[in-house]
Amino acid sequence: MKIIYYGHSCFAAEINEKHLLFDPFITQNPLAKTVDIKKIKADYIFVSHGHYDHITDAAAIAKQTGASVISNFEMTSWLDKNGVKNAQPLNPGGTYSSDIGRVKCVNAIHSSSLPDGTYGGSAGGFVVESTDGNFYYSGDTALTLDMKLITETTELKFAVLCIGGTLTMDIDDAIRAAGLLQCKDVMGVHYDTFPSIKIDHAAAKERFRSKGLTLHLLPIGGSQDF
Repeated sequence: MKIIYYGHSCFAAEINEKHLLFDPFITQNPLAKTVDIKKIKADYIFVSHGHYDHITDAAAIAKQTGASVISNFEMTSWLDKNGVKNAQPLNPGGTYSSDIGRVKCVNAIHSSSLPDGTYGGSAGGFVVESTDGNFYYSGDTALTLDMKLITETTELKFAVLCIGGTLTMDIDDAIRAAGLLQCKDVMGVHYDTFPSIKIDHAAAKERFRSKGLTLHLLPIGGSQDF
């Protein structure tokens, strides 16, 4: 499975020749100036919650690619009003099945409001199950014991976890999350974009390594096979 990182919490997963895009925030990300959203491929766009740093480019990319957008009821309703005609609601606890496999929306502990200030519904994360392997994207969340429930039904190849602290889990809580998830490979997201979430890359990797885990910090525009 190939993962491409577009900065902040935005990344793509190539599965069964399909392109899954998560939380597109590119044009307003000062660290992602080299990324051209017109060149991004997407068959499915998953949005974890309504904050602008996760949804800013969802409508534009959906319109240019024809991708289906999967998010909670409030956000898909808002996207529909903003011209996205292929938005499908998926609240925590629900599953979405297609040619990519199965995606389940799971709980995240975080606030959520849309760019116009309206209520953004429940924040969530996503568990992706496919023939190329399974992974979990936490979305923005605090550490929660709900993560342990994922391992009861799904063996993960890797996890994509927020690590920047202040607004989400920090490094130490992400390490604890990896333990709950029984997952040794973690791709870090939601760091460096703003001053309050900057991290020391070398120190973060060493903290994970000391616990027998591997933290992958991809450069913006970079990719890695998992």
